[in-house]
Amino acid sequence: MPRPKDDPFDVLLARPSPKAKSLIFTVYGDAISHRGGNAALGSVIALLAPLGVNERTVRTSMHRLAVEGWLQPRASGRRSDYRLTESGARRVDAAHERIYRPQQRPWDGQWTIVALGLGALDAAARQRLLRELGWIGFGRLDGGVLLHPDPDEEALRALLAESGPRVLVLRGAAAAWVGADVFESLVQEGWDTARLAADYEAFLADFRPLWLALQREEAIAPERAFVVRTLLMHDYRRVLLRDPMLPDELMPRGWPGAAARALCRTLSRRVEAAAERHVEAVLETAEGPAPPPAGSYFERFGGLRSA
Repeated sequence: MPRPKDDPFDVLLARPSPKAKSLIFTVYGDAISHRGGNAALGSVIALLAPLGVNERTVRTSMHRLAVEGWLQPRASGRRSDYRLTESGARRVDAAHERIYRPQQRPWDGQWTIVALGLGALDAAARQRLLRELGWIGFGRLDGGVLLHPDPDEEALRALLAESGPRVLVLRGAAAAWVGADVFESLVQEGWDTARLAADYEAFLADFRPLWLALQREEAIAPERAFVVRTLLMHDYRRVLLRDPMLPDELMPRGWPGAAARALCRTLSRRVEAAAERHVEAVLETAEGPAPPPAGSYFERFGGLRSA
């Protein structure tokens, strides 16, 4: 039976296409990293085809990702493989930690403050460090002073390891007499939560209709499931990786990030098994079929299914 003209799946595909490089990196993170992180170029072309990315664009984008240090090409006879580099794998792992991590623990009231001393770093290193601190969720208080109420300490230590003793890190609670209005102002000034909330609402508006439609389907075609999962995770990742993951105690009531996470988890579980069947049928390396999923894959979102 043909799908209705307003089928949510078709509506999703009709949106402006994401940038090919970003979409390819999503496919590597979501479908390839847990199967060894290596893929034959032809497999990547086949995986991107139902997402509307043509072969020429895939080849060009893969080359650029390799030049930028995210993928490592390897020729094997007449075939080419592309593997995640160490930095690419670290970026994927860091994204997975944020996407699939358990729910946040209650906030202990402590703040972490990072202060970059004037003249301690050259301009390029300073800007790079500010950008990377923002990527792991720190808000800029003033100049070279940034803060976060509950950062990923391991990620922070790894990031600052290159900067040595020239960066000061402090951890402590605000004075007892500091009111909640001060915290509210800090959040408003340090992070663009209004834009983030709007992006979460847009994500919910795009994928709620699809979830409702898929509930009525007894079985989902593997390729269709793969497309849904890829676009779902691509859109969710784009919003979530800009989310500072502030404690619930500091966020406004009805924050849409919680609803977006619940929808992403539920929809991902709905299409996961069929999507993996498609990946298993398509994904190859120069040596043959890609390996089966690593055990950690099944722990995503607290457990996808029995391994």
